[in-house]
Amino acid sequence: MPLNIRSEAVNRLAEKLASRAGVSKTEAVRIALVNELERRERRIPLEERLRPLLGRIDAVPDTGLPADKAFFDELNGQT
Repeated sequence: MPLNIRSEAVNRLAEKLASRAGVSKTEAVRIALVNELERRERRIPLEERLRPLLGRIDAVPDTGLPADKAFFDELNGQT
């Protein structure tokens, strides 16, 4: 089934990519679609990317000590 591009702006983009890639407009559209689909499939949601880090943070036992200015001053030898 043929693809009919009715948007002049999209047509210009297809021509520009075709010219730079040295391919036909049809091939340029195919390349763009394949690349976009691959990019979207590789995208990992933020929640999944942070899960290992949050797990490491949760694994650190709670000391019950307040992390206030006095605490950090003591760490830096500014007591």
